[in-house]
Amino acid sequence: MKSILKVAFTAALICLVSFQSVAQSKYKCMLQMNNYMGEGAYIVVSLINPKGEYEKTLYVMGDDKKWYTSLKEWNKFQTKKHDDISAISGASVTGGDRSITTFEIEDSKLNKGYKLRFESAVEDQKYYVTDAEVVLTTAGLADKTEGKGYIKYVRLNKI
Repeated sequence: MKSILKVAFTAALICLVSFQSVAQSKYKCMLQMNNYMGEGAYIVVSLINPKGEYEKTLYVMGDDKKWYTSLKEWNKFQTKKHDDISAISGASVTGGDRSITTFEIEDSKLNKGYKLRFESAVEDQKYYVTDAEVVLTTAGLADKTEGKGYIKYVRLNKI
């Protein structure tokens, strides 16, 4: 009887461990835009793996799908992957504005060579594959990251 209970307990423990979700942390992302003239910027926040490849879309600023093709590199990834991004999309961001969003990052990605890429495009203006890039390290997440195009800076805080 005791051996049956041990087997049942062990099996239950294995099932519990296998069904546990991946540990994730939630981050608040504050994005400050540069002053520029023109339409709102479409910005996508992607998780980039250590090989420099897109792994996951974390957030999309801009909800009109017809403009997603202007985010050329991300759009190539998204067209292959076909993820439903409706739950992680919001309004585009105009010059001088500030946007605050939240998203989750798996804890296992920290200090392993991953990055967050902020890709941006504005109608009839320049496209930036890497407007800003945050290295997923403890120090990288604590720093303010300057943008190279429409983004003035990005700041992340764990919540």
